[in-house]
Amino acid sequence: MLHPGLIIDLATALDWRDQNSLFIDVRSPAEYADGHIPGACNVPLLNDSERAAVGTLYKQQGSSAARQFALEQVAPQLPRLIDQIVRLQGDRRRPLVLYCWRGGQRSQAMTAFMQLAGLPAFQLQGGHKAFRRHVVDFFANGTWGRLLVLRGLTGVGKTRILRQLDQQGVSVLDLEGLANHRGSAFGAIGLHPQPSQKQFEALLWERLRHIGPDQWALTEGESRHIGRLVLPLRLYDALQQETTLWLETALDKRVQVIAEDYAVGDQPAADFIPPIRALRQRLGQARVDALLQLQQQRDWPALIAALMTDYYDPLYGHTKPERRIDLWIDPFANQQRELLAAIDRILSQPDNGAI
Repeated sequence: MLHPGLIIDLATALDWRDQNSLFIDVRSPAEYADGHIPGACNVPLLNDSERAAVGTLYKQQGSSAARQFALEQVAPQLPRLIDQIVRLQGDRRRPLVLYCWRGGQRSQAMTAFMQLAGLPAFQLQGGHKAFRRHVVDFFANGTWGRLLVLRGLTGVGKTRILRQLDQQGVSVLDLEGLANHRGSAFGAIGLHPQPSQKQFEALLWERLRHIGPDQWALTEGESRHIGRLVLPLRLYDALQQETTLWLETALDKRVQVIAEDYAVGDQPAADFIPPIRALRQRLGQARVDALLQLQQQRDWPALIAALMTDYYDPLYGHTKPERRIDLWIDPFANQQRELLAAIDRILSQPDNGAI
């Protein structure tokens, strides 16, 4: 058993995290991928197949056999594991916070080994399970500031403008960036797989907790689903409550935005075929065949324009909220002065969206 002073609660651990403590997740890679504390490094004691074998032994032969097998796998790896953590730590005085699923034997054992190696290591009480409960409670009962919402037709450049303003020091919440999806039928093209739902919520928690009740951030209006991920209900509701900044620009600029954002000339052309075919129910076979013909000809400007006028604009054009400020913008401009002025106008109004 660890000395009680080497076991810290979640609140203390998160405070230490903000002060640059290093979090080490000792669970298997699959557990880590399913959800982890943002910023934590994965140093697994057991790989996925070894963990599965431990579980099988536990069910078939009991805990003693399972522990013996796990020890046989871990013991030869200890020097390598300690060296890996030391390299991640950098400064040997930097505190280490180790966790597993429930603050059990894996993190307890590794914390003890780190202490024996002379490193300032601590075990997170309750493990990742405690953190997950914290995130769930945050979205049920937590508070954050105003979320000012950009909306507009597809290709108007909402995400592009968000990232531009972020570089200029404006506080933003990039939902599509966190979800790793552009939020449309073609939204996964050219991107890595989306995070798990648990990890998406952890990333949202990480961003929202820095937007205090007296602060604000600019975000993009989304449906509740972004690819296969779902926005927490209270967050989604908050996006519906604020005055919308409705952006408009010329069709040719929208086409250019989509062509650049999707890097259409660099993506395998075949990647666009399944999402086009998926539009058959809404557009009919004849129109889908015409779109596929444009795809086969690699006529990207014509294809993008046709998708906008035939599919996206009719689909989303009716979603323009009544409470809005209309803005004609240039998505390629270096400055968005009218948009920033409109934000000032909204901030001068009563707070309708803080949670």
